[in-house]
Amino acid sequence: MDRPRYSEHEEREYLARGYWRDDDTLWHWLQRRAAERPQAPAVVAGGATLTWNALQARVLRVAQGLKDKGIGAGDVVAVQLPNTPEFLLVHLALARLGAVMCTVHMPYRGAEIEAILAHSGAKLFFTSAYPFSELEAAAPLPAEHPAPDARDAFLLLYTSGTTASPKAVPHPYRTLLGNSRMGSREHRLTERSRILCAAPLSHLYGLYSLHCAWAVGACTVLLPAYKPDELAQLVERERPTALWAGPAHMAACRNAGLFERHDWSSLELAIVSGSIPPAPLMRELAATLPGCAVTQLWGMTELQAGLYTRPSDPPGLSATNAGRPSPGTEVRIAADGELQVRGPLTFSGYCKNDEATRAAFSPDGWFRTGDLAEERGGNYAITGRSKDIINRGGVKFNPADVEALLDAHPQIQQAAIVPMPDPVLGEKACAFVTLRPGCDAPSLDDVVRYLHAKEIAKNKLPERLVVVAEMPLTPTRKIMKGRLRLPEEA
Repeated sequence: MDRPRYSEHEEREYLARGYWRDDDTLWHWLQRRAAERPQAPAVVAGGATLTWNALQARVLRVAQGLKDKGIGAGDVVAVQLPNTPEFLLVHLALARLGAVMCTVHMPYRGAEIEAILAHSGAKLFFTSAYPFSELEAAAPLPAEHPAPDARDAFLLLYTSGTTASPKAVPHPYRTLLGNSRMGSREHRLTERSRILCAAPLSHLYGLYSLHCAWAVGACTVLLPAYKPDELAQLVERERPTALWAGPAHMAACRNAGLFERHDWSSLELAIVSGSIPPAPLMRELAATLPGCAVTQLWGMTELQAGLYTRPSDPPGLSATNAGRPSPGTEVRIAADGELQVRGPLTFSGYCKNDEATRAAFSPDGWFRTGDLAEERGGNYAITGRSKDIINRGGVKFNPADVEALLDAHPQIQQAAIVPMPDPVLGEKACAFVTLRPGCDAPSLDDVVRYLHAKEIAKNKLPERLVVVAEMPLTPTRKIMKGRLRLPEEA
């Protein structure tokens, strides 16, 4: 896999400023942790603890096992695994060999998996059914095996829409690990931190939690798969100090009363990301977790962590802002309101998709995120997606504020507003909703009266209501609006 291309000036600047380092590889990091704190906890899973020394020993045996299967530098290996020690072992072992891990999200089946395997050229595909005890060789990989280079690709991550037009994002160590190394400092993580991620590690948001932990030598607490009660129980039992989660994760815990029934007092930091978090939810979390800095983060598969609020920010800022740029990151807002990014964290192009790469960058080299944003005194608020704009009779609006209000409706669990065709106006708004447990469905008139009371402009009101059993969600529980289908009207 080709190394991403940056100009010589960019390379010199990013290295000189410390955004990139030659020793920013997972193998270098693991070696350092095992040498400095060999008996400190590195991973907690299922009540068992792996020290840094034990983790390194197992990684080297798995690396030898992968080598025995013909895996070498530059080879792609696909992985569809939950948040388990096996995921970490394969990730680190592939990194030791200089190979590339291609993650496959857990919900993917059939055509989606086939498309990823074919497009990536993966030589192996690991799932939970694989007997991992057989993968660990009796002897470790020899010490003289060549070490990876920080410029080498180590991850291949797919955005949504893999079957129609695969968009695979190759990442070298230095872009992601430099972003994580500096991010861990901004999030005030230390070697005493215990980091728990409710999101899947197969997604870059989950991987960011791992890489931030490894950057400082913190302990990773694993939750194999998200269930609200199991998350709450794990927090109470293992006492993590930092939590990575999506708004839907937190809302489900709130709705189930889990903040009242369990002890969350160990948390010093909560990072909420994956979709735009409703401001009332963020305020409620801050009030419910008084000893915890509740922060917001915005990122993408193409760049990892681009914006985030800091633990030292004034109370309430995170409720309405995604924060300031991560170190070294430059952002601007285009004339159409789109947030654009450049800097040492950005990818340089999609794998085997030149057309998508050309469309992703402005003529002067800025990555076009597709997200709409507002600048607010040095911080930025994400206000929606450019493709979510509804054009009602020539008047365009973003439905994000209406969705946030519907999410707070006493009968509604989640809401998504999508355009529906109209022969006169071109488009109107249709609200898809799921219901809170035990609640009856509101009528469209009920919803309109509720929004009127919130002083929503008339042109933004939904003109059809569709109740669905569940929303189509990404691995980080963001609603995939493209998969919502209007039923035929009776």
